[in-house]
Amino acid sequence: MHPEKHLILGVHITDRVHHASQVQDVLTKYGCQIKTRIGLHDVDEASCSPNGLLLLEMFGDHSVCAEAAAKLNMIEGVEVQQMLFDHA
Repeated sequence: MHPEKHLILGVHITDRVHHASQVQDVLTKYGCQIKTRIGLHDVDEASCSPNGLLLLEMFGDHSVCAEAAAKLNMIEGVEVQQMLFDHA
């Protein structure tokens, strides 16, 4: 990734109980490209949401980051969207 660009991936996961392990496998494989990882899901005293959202700040070669996004998108119940900011 060019240092003047900033890539953020939004990863929406449905049915976290069934899909989280596959997502974690991809995150582990591309761990060196993930600078920041924030997980969001609804939780209260009575329940924990079956759906979740990850925000990933990516680092490194853009093609490798795109490969990670594509691998995540291939998982059933997962949708990936990206934001690319140009700081130039």
